[in-house]
Amino acid sequence: MNDACPKHDVKLIIGDLNAQIGKEAIYYPTTGKHAYHQESNENGKRLIHLAASRNMVIGTTLFPHKDIYKITWRSPDVHHFCQIDHLLIDS
Repeated sequence: MNDACPKHDVKLIIGDLNAQIGKEAIYYPTTGKHAYHQESNENGKRLIHLAASRNMVIGTTLFPHKDIYKITWRSPDVHHFCQIDHLLIDS
């Protein structure tokens, strides 16, 4: 991300990041309490560290929604569900 962006501009990162964000309490300032998963995977931890280092929050886990609306990927066998699409925004 370009650090030369004006401070008054709102910066967003949106994408299918294959990051599972968990409900770990140590990440609450960056993630919030409303993630679909219980634990973050490695990509999730990397995304959390990126967001924290850029003073951003992961907006997809900040607000309460029913689990059915959090799911962004479903396995072909329909037994595994994940929340892997995320939105990061300046805090």
